[in-house]
Amino acid sequence: MTKDPQQDQSAGPTAEQRRRWLELVEVVEDARTRYYLKDAPTIGDDEYDAIFRELVELEATAPELVTADSPTQTVGGARAEMFEPVEHLVRMMSLDNAFGVEELRAWAARVEKELGSIPELLCELKVDGLAVDLVFDKGQLRSLATRGDGRVGEDVTANVRHMPNIPLRLHAAADGAPIPELLEVRGEVYFPVAQFGAINDQRLELGLSPFANPRNAAAGNLRQRVDKRERELAEVRANLEQIPPTNVKALTRAQERVDRLAADLARATDALGALRLVVHGVGALEGTQSHTQSQAYQQLAEWGLPVSDRVAVYGDLDGVEEYVARYGENRHDVEHEIDGVVVKVDDFALQGRLGSTSRAPRWAIAYKYPPEVVRTRLLDIQVNVGRTGRVTPFAVMEPVQVSGTTVSMATLHNASEVKRKGVLIGDMVFLRKAGEIIPEVLGPVVEDRTGAEIAFVMPTNCPDCGTQLRPEKEGDADIRCPNGRSCPAQLRERLFHVGSRGALDIEGLGWKAASALLSDSLLTDESGLFALTPDQLLTSEFFTRHTDGVADLNENARKLLSQLEIAKTKPLWRVLVALSIRHVGPTAAQALAEHFASIEAIAEASEQELASVEGVGAIIATAVREWFEVDWHREVVDQWTRAGVQMVEQRRERGPQPLAGLTAVITGTLDGFTRDEAKAALVEQGAKVTGSVSKKTSFLVAGDSPGSKFDKAESLGVPVLDAAGLRRLLDEGPGILPVA
Repeated sequence: MTKDPQQDQSAGPTAEQRRRWLELVEVVEDARTRYYLKDAPTIGDDEYDAIFRELVELEATAPELVTADSPTQTVGGARAEMFEPVEHLVRMMSLDNAFGVEELRAWAARVEKELGSIPELLCELKVDGLAVDLVFDKGQLRSLATRGDGRVGEDVTANVRHMPNIPLRLHAAADGAPIPELLEVRGEVYFPVAQFGAINDQRLELGLSPFANPRNAAAGNLRQRVDKRERELAEVRANLEQIPPTNVKALTRAQERVDRLAADLARATDALGALRLVVHGVGALEGTQSHTQSQAYQQLAEWGLPVSDRVAVYGDLDGVEEYVARYGENRHDVEHEIDGVVVKVDDFALQGRLGSTSRAPRWAIAYKYPPEVVRTRLLDIQVNVGRTGRVTPFAVMEPVQVSGTTVSMATLHNASEVKRKGVLIGDMVFLRKAGEIIPEVLGPVVEDRTGAEIAFVMPTNCPDCGTQLRPEKEGDADIRCPNGRSCPAQLRERLFHVGSRGALDIEGLGWKAASALLSDSLLTDESGLFALTPDQLLTSEFFTRHTDGVADLNENARKLLSQLEIAKTKPLWRVLVALSIRHVGPTAAQALAEHFASIEAIAEASEQELASVEGVGAIIATAVREWFEVDWHREVVDQWTRAGVQMVEQRRERGPQPLAGLTAVITGTLDGFTRDEAKAALVEQGAKVTGSVSKKTSFLVAGDSPGSKFDKAESLGVPVLDAAGLRRLLDEGPGILPVA
């Protein structure tokens, strides 16, 4: 998308730009939800990336559209509260992508322009696994955590003892390099391709859904609470020993339970034992220092950490392109799934000079391989109704193996897309797994048509509630079911969302539980969720068990009831996310909760008051205002309030804010501070930290290799502080700035 030179930028985004921004954000948010929370992605990786790039270009043209919760400003992902939180010492980021040699060369040209020449570039395989963070304290493993949202992850340290290639203690290096006082490394936990089929066969034998791909297998197995299962087994065994030998029936029942728990635990530990780690980065480091990424990898290997033996360093782009081509041709000869190659500037000082955006480093790029393409039969085209009422067609196909996984469904987005691709029900179609993750129908194999194929007709009425479908606005490609209150499909999606990780994180309120609550008429909408009683749950087969003919609550019910009580105490911002207000994600929700302090104040605020909150803006303000104007939405809030859900923000005590009103920029490698540590320290004292130097910048914090931001600060007369100056500023306040 390019700028219209005739457009008056001072007038702000046009109505068409706002409409398209809303469309793009909704598609990206829906894709992230299905990928991270449901483990059921339905759009292609390359299509997701194309939509994401269009969103980036649109926000560059109309910067007023950018909000703190925009997908372009966030990493994606979330932490489940069934695990203890672990705050990463240095924030974990995402990577920007290149989808061909030309885009790789464009990235290299930007690096060359910034640095003056092409530096040495490190290449490594992009492992398709679960990103993790490990911290070693004086050589002893302190924590293993998932990436989470990039700042806070899930503590899965208890599972390390079952994972053979993760050292519990670093060992002395042969070259005599001392073990660092503190070491934080990043890596990827993966499930070996050779064992993927076997674990899915096992799950099918147990009546469980198979994992969609090796990445899901890695994520699902690493996130097990094996420690809880071990404690439960020990308790049951102890109880077994207390049963009198004469009570044969009780002994038999208890022994069967022991055997069942022992078999379940053995499967869990075997799966953990199959997982492997490969380390590919360094976060925090104290006590020793390498100058390049490749040197760091050699040092990590010396200390006993698993590092890939396929890393290579090149002095020019020709070598990088040869590496990319070689593994593109031999991608299935590797023991783990790969979906590309990561290219990094090798020199740490130059990495610091290039810096990062809000979500990705500028010194690295992920080259994504093109997906594999197969053929299968399109059996039917059906539609799905989402949480906001959006009706999406999807393809139902003969199951087919693509990149080692079985695929039987793929999204078709809307009726216009079905027509554009020209697919008919009964067609043989080309199918690919974009990014080797998400299935996508490319188009029909026209030569195979017999004449028996039929065209898809988009329904005019909602398949779940019968309400007439319509576009939200004239000209929209998407159509929606306007029956938000009682459409069963929308209700299931919303209820599932209430319990999702990004909202109230209610363990026990998964997809099946949400469906049972509605299909068994325990709830008519989400308003009665927190008033559920044990007697109500006993009327549902999903939540009951029968022992000697007596009905009782099963584990599903007990878990749900206990977690609902915990959810009532969750902070206000999580409640706001759980209410399914369009475009209100965690960042905007936290800003609203912090500013207004109660749900009632938010409900009564004007659109202008809402928009004035930093991190909210006009689009989110309109969505909030419109949401609270719907009577049954207010009824949901009222019923949750009566049930005891916390609707008032528990304000944190803030310390002194001596730097309030000042705007800072940070660049270069700082002695004694990571970028995140410096930013956090400044924000804690009230300063605002931005990414670029302008006339409004109050001061620049510059470390080694500061790059162009330093030059711009000097040209504008902006005060510049080094690491020592930053410490003085934090200790003594803004009075030191004229001196600096």
